[in-house]
Amino acid sequence: MPVFQLTHELLFPPPELARDDGLLAVGGDLSPERLLLAYSQGIFPWYSEGEPILWWSPTPRLILPPTEFHCSKRLARQIRQGIYRTSFDTAFREVISNCAGISRQDNGTWIITAMIEAYCQLHELGYAHSVECWQDDQLVGGLYGISLGGTFFGESMFSQEPNSSKIAFATLCRKLSGWDFDLIDCQMKTEHLLRLGAKEIDGLDFNSRLAASLTKATRRGNWQEPTDRPASR
Repeated sequence: MPVFQLTHELLFPPPELARDDGLLAVGGDLSPERLLLAYSQGIFPWYSEGEPILWWSPTPRLILPPTEFHCSKRLARQIRQGIYRTSFDTAFREVISNCAGISRQDNGTWIITAMIEAYCQLHELGYAHSVECWQDDQLVGGLYGISLGGTFFGESMFSQEPNSSKIAFATLCRKLSGWDFDLIDCQMKTEHLLRLGAKEIDGLDFNSRLAASLTKATRRGNWQEPTDRPASR
């Protein structure tokens, strides 16, 4: 199946036309408008330095309903001990920069400078959020992603101390459960996320769930602020 070449127009081909490996389209830009359109259709960018922008919509899709997060006894005990402090949206750039520093087997990274700047812009617009995990005043773990409707699109996480990213994830699931979010899009399968309760579903099922979830208002803005009121887009 051919890969679609994007132009300056703000549109994507239907996600079900993606190749077997999930690649759907190439080109375009990382403007806030294009990124938000992509996520609203279950499409996300993933590419390396020197490559054109690659857009993906894989099937099966890994998801986690926030209420189905599996908290092991050991993790629950560590949370109760209060070794770490968590926060939302207080160090977004630091979180994404730490995620970019995670080494891959090919010694590269997909979170290149252009991606960092694009997601920091989405954070400033109130769509991208981070969860931070602190030990004293040192950032030791965290995650970031995009929020639209009742869906949180998880992008990446990092950990510098044992279970710090898991505690950040548990904190996210607790908040999203309280806000009646439908699902966390984990994108592609990892054993780590499966152990936390994630499961694979068919791409068509994912797109159907996403469409229903996007009928909810988007909680746009800084999540550190104590509010339970959803903000529309």
